[in-house]
Amino acid sequence: MRFGYWLPVFGGWLRNVDDEGMAPTWDYVRTLARRSEEWGYDLTLIAELNLNDIKGVRAPSLDAWSTAASLAAVTSTLELMVAVRPTFHEPALLAKQAANIDHISGDRLSLNVVSSWWAEEARQYGVQFDQHDERYARTREWLTVIDGLWSQPEFSFKGRFYDINSAVMEPKPLTRPRPTLYAGGESDTARTLIANQCDAYVMHGDSPAIIARRIEDMQRRREQSGQRPMTFGVAAYAIVRDSEEKAARERERITDVKQSAAGYDNYQQWVQNTQLEQRVSLEDYSVSNRGLRSGLVGTPEAVVAQVQAFEDAGVDLLLLQCSPQLEEMERFARQVIGPYRRGCDTRVLHEGAARGCDTGVRHEGAARRCFTEVMHEGAQRDVAAVRVG
Repeated sequence: MRFGYWLPVFGGWLRNVDDEGMAPTWDYVRTLARRSEEWGYDLTLIAELNLNDIKGVRAPSLDAWSTAASLAAVTSTLELMVAVRPTFHEPALLAKQAANIDHISGDRLSLNVVSSWWAEEARQYGVQFDQHDERYARTREWLTVIDGLWSQPEFSFKGRFYDINSAVMEPKPLTRPRPTLYAGGESDTARTLIANQCDAYVMHGDSPAIIARRIEDMQRRREQSGQRPMTFGVAAYAIVRDSEEKAARERERITDVKQSAAGYDNYQQWVQNTQLEQRVSLEDYSVSNRGLRSGLVGTPEAVVAQVQAFEDAGVDLLLLQCSPQLEEMERFARQVIGPYRRGCDTRVLHEGAARGCDTGVRHEGAARRCFTEVMHEGAQRDVAAVRVG
């Protein structure tokens, strides 16, 4: 399992809490990114919106691509997954820009391709807003152009949306065969596109059982495309406390819904302009990306068990949100990531390295026993020394 997190470019993730103590500033995100490498995180997702959909359209937010380029120069191990929306970026220009940042970072750039959903933002910025299936038709061409420019010495393309004429793009990205293309979506149109043209599928939060079914569906679609297997990520909001009661109180605090909050209209636009499998609740409104549904709320041992359940379901990456991030990400690394990884090492030693970490804990009770053993065997070790192999 890899552990990533959403960079707080909007100043937080809670629509019911005005000030989360993490202002959307370069100083904060630079500090967070550097510290996260020390704590053992693998990846950060840098969301792209020109307006702030969490705290309200008049609240400040950071630009995704200039922030990513800056982080590339001041970090050393963190994968930088940058969101990109085809309607806001011409593909040939973005291919060049992304390749350059990949070189600056030393082979650490990836893309999260997002088909735009916010009509009001597009109107304000003078950008074409396509309806759902039309957005994916555009994205299909956009991905074709990006891949062609990254892989071919000279590339031409003529479609409904883009016309590229013998374009040369050098240097190519360092990442081979290309920077990882992540994407998410729940409609049949989205899933078919992602299975055929992307490398990884990222999902909103849900239980391991539901996520497992989605992964099985995407694996079938991928096999039909004849390409190499995909990887899978899930969004999750984490609340780790030393008792279930304290975790429940924090969950209650952050889900105290105020429908007059500045982000509520933006959330309603997102619901209207996407095709989700399930109805969303006001609790889903409170925390973005349905993160609470993933169930990473409770004591450290309970959260470790849930992480293992996601791994058993086929998940390769958790994309975490928490608040405030500096404090809560350090806690999560110390109380969850460190014990989880040491637990994997312990199971490998006991069961045979060839079988790997995924043959270990299958049930919550076993996870708790493993957690207890890990704590006895060296939980005081510095989590900064725990790295992904």
